[in-house]
Amino acid sequence: MGDGADGAAASAPPAAPGFSYLAVFHNYPLVAALVGFAIAQSIKFFVTWYKENRWDPKQLVGSGGMPSSHSATVTALAIAIGFQDGFGCSQFAIAAIFASVVMYDASGIRLHAGKQAAVLNQIVCELPTEHPLSETRPLRELLGHTPTQVVAGALLGFTIATAGQLFL
Repeated sequence: MGDGADGAAASAPPAAPGFSYLAVFHNYPLVAALVGFAIAQSIKFFVTWYKENRWDPKQLVGSGGMPSSHSATVTALAIAIGFQDGFGCSQFAIAAIFASVVMYDASGIRLHAGKQAAVLNQIVCELPTEHPLSETRPLRELLGHTPTQVVAGALLGFTIATAGQLFL
């Protein structure tokens, strides 16, 4: 009887030693990236309130605007990985290339897609009311970022990752 119970216990997978859901908060690159995103989006939220004297909750999750939260997020991630694992490691190289692609996309492709959306919206506005597309919902125009917004986001991400390294 003792052998059967021991065999059943031995076949069960062992629990992960020291597993905790809170361990994610000790992942410095992940925390730096999330803080970069949160601060960039918060800046947009408060800038909208200051400039337009209105609260716009969409600014907390929307794309476009100053600074680029995409750039802040990926730069904080890459720099934090560099600090944690070394700037010569493969993970940093992957994160740096990923950051470059995201920032290029934000300031290039998505910026131009937003400009095209503005032109298409203007064309739809000038259509006669009897045209089937005249009631089409407008396309989102604020999709990408200017190079200045991308650089500001990257500087914010760099600052956050560096501050995290120095103070944590």
